[in-house]
Amino acid sequence: MTVVHPLTRTAPALPEARGAVSYAVRGRLLGGGAGQLPGESEIARCAPYGEDLQLALHLCYEQHYQGFEGVPETLEWDAGLLGVRALLEHRFESALRHDCRDRPDLDEALAALLMEPAEATGVSHFLLSEGEPWQLREHAALRSVSQLREADPHLWIVPRLRGRAKAAMVAIAYDEYGCGRAERMHAGLYADLMAGLGLDPSYGHYVDMAGAETLAASNVMSLFGLHRRLRGALVGHFAVLEITSSPAASRLAAAMRRTGAGPAAERYYDEHVEADAVHEQVVRRDVISGLLDDEPELAPEISFGIAATCLLDDRFGSRLVDVWSRGDSALRTPTHGDVERVLYQN
Repeated sequence: MTVVHPLTRTAPALPEARGAVSYAVRGRLLGGGAGQLPGESEIARCAPYGEDLQLALHLCYEQHYQGFEGVPETLEWDAGLLGVRALLEHRFESALRHDCRDRPDLDEALAALLMEPAEATGVSHFLLSEGEPWQLREHAALRSVSQLREADPHLWIVPRLRGRAKAAMVAIAYDEYGCGRAERMHAGLYADLMAGLGLDPSYGHYVDMAGAETLAASNVMSLFGLHRRLRGALVGHFAVLEITSSPAASRLAAAMRRTGAGPAAERYYDEHVEADAVHEQVVRRDVISGLLDDEPELAPEISFGIAATCLLDDRFGSRLVDVWSRGDSALRTPTHGDVERVLYQN
C-alpha cells in the first residue's frame, strides 16, 4: 500500500454518514441545497455523544482545518452549515455541562490531575501490562484523528490571551511544532509512529473507523477553541493534556518496547515524556496563573474544561479497555478495503 506523509497530503476523503443529521451535513458539503439541512428539533433528538451528532460536528469543524477532498473551501463560512454547527454545539455543550455539574473547584481539579490512582485502569495501563500489537495499532489509528493535527486547536486561544498566559502558550506551541524544524513537529512524529506500526499516516484516513467516543474527545478541542467565551475551558483542556501526558507517554513508550514496535513508535512517546514534564510546570505556573491574574472569574470555566476533558477521555479509554478485554476490535466496520489487512498484519 502506498502512503503519503500528512505534511504533503491533500485534504482527506469525506467520511460516510452515520445518521440523518450527518447525512444532511455531508450532502451540503457535496453541493446539496439549503433545504436539506437539519433543524433544531431534529438535532435535539440526537444523542449528544452519539455517532450521528459527533460525526456531523467533525464534518463541520474540519472545514476550519484541512477540509475534505472535493469540498469547496468557500463552505468554511457557509451560513447554513454554521447555523447547524451552532445547534450541534449547543446539544454537545449542554450535555457536558450537565454531566460535569458536580465538578470540584479549580484547585481540587488540578490537584487531582497530579495524583494518579494506586490501581489505575486506563488505556495506557492496559497497553503497558497486556496490550498486543494489534491493540497498539488500533489505539494509534484512533488517536490519529486528533494527533495528526496535534496542538492546532489550542492555537485558537492565542489571540484571546494576554501577557504571561499568551507568552507561555506560544512557548509550549513552539515545542509542539518542532522548534522551527518540520521533521520534529509532534504531528509528524506521530505520523512516523503510525508508519512504523504499519498504518497509513495520511491525515484523516481512519475517521471512518473511529467511533463516537474518539470523535467526541477530538471535537471538544474545536468546540472550546473556536469560541472566545470558552477560552477558560480550552485552558482547562490544555491543562489535562499537559499534566497527565508525561506518565501516560512513559507507559505507552514501555508498551511499544515490550511489543517490539520499533524506534519510530518509541520516539513519539519518549519525546512526550520529557517535553510534557516541562510543559506541565509552565501550564500551571504561567498559563493558568497568568490567565487568572487577568481574568479571575474564569476559574470555574477552567474547572469545567478539566472535567469535560476527563469525562470524554474516560469514555474513550473505557470503551477500548472493555472491548479489548473481550478480545474484540475497538474499530467501527471498515469502509476502506485495505484497512483490516493493515491493522491486523503480524
